Amino acid sequence: MDILEALSLSALQAGNTSHNYEVIPNWAKVPGNVTLGYTHGIEVDEAGHFYLFHTGKPSVVVFDRNGQYLNAWGEEFEGGAHGFYLHKEAGGEFLYVTDTDKGIMVKTTLTGEHLLTIGTPDLPEIYDAERKFVPTDVAVAPNGDIYISDGYGQSWVHQYNALGDYIRSWGGKGSEVGQFACPHGISVDLRRGEPELYVADRGNHRIQVFTLDGQFKRAFDHDMDMPCSFYFYKDEMYFPDLFSRVTVFDKHDRLIAHLGEDRQAKSQEGWPNLDKAYYRANKFSSPHGICVDSRGDVYVAEWISDGRLTKLARR
Repeated sequence: MDILEALSLSALQAGNTSHNYEVIPNWAKVPGNVTLGYTHGIEVDEAGHFYLFHTGKPSVVVFDRNGQYLNAWGEEFEGGAHGFYLHKEAGGEFLYVTDTDKGIMVKTTLTGEHLLTIGTPDLPEIYDAERKFVPTDVAVAPNGDIYISDGYGQSWVHQYNALGDYIRSWGGKGSEVGQFACPHGISVDLRRGEPELYVADRGNHRIQVFTLDGQFKRAFDHDMDMPCSFYFYKDEMYFPDLFSRVTVFDKHDRLIAHLGEDRQAKSQEGWPNLDKAYYRANKFSSPHGICVDSRGDVYVAEWISDGRLTKLARR
């Protein structure tokens, strides 16, 4: 056996026979002037630049494909950085972010210029001084409509047009069809021709699917524990499961693979902020954000107080 064969066999791997990855821990080269907080979201643009959203300062850190640091911005999101979505539209590529501390959704350019801010909906029957709006994620439809999930507040989904004008809401706390227990993540799925709205109903351990005008279509709860958010790549759906794995479904909502699964992590004392000696490079503890690049490589951000980023390079 030569040295190249030995290195290949010793490389950490994740996945199964159809989805096999080399694990690349510490992929991102975080500069000394950036202290990571909880690494909540990660996105990739058409140029192959990666945008990390975390609760430290500055809250948006940009890397190239090799993990080399490019720049950083977003000091105003320190502490509240949470939902993170990159959307391509007529005017270019834009980021849509949610801030759980300020209770806002903000649309920005890729360099941080604020273009639109949406705060607490004017719905006194839902929100008041005690009942807060705490948005956790945001999605954008092909027509520009914006959907915001109030995951940590009152468990509603709110729809706006591209200018930020209110359209409708649905949900409320509960376990019945169309109700939510922390609609933590939200995304528009374009794989079936007719767009559908996926909601990660995390507290109910399920995913619910709606039309773009809020009509319930279906729900499923198999092969998941705590779905956080979504990333659609070709015909596949990737989602971070907070209880220690990344899951891949096909376009029929059927399981393809669990990646980096660690069924013991959530039962460890202090989870998700475990002793550093516990972590293993090829096992996840608390996946929260995910994206997939043009090569099929997967990038995972974890909900850990000082951040954790992992690249899974498709083999």
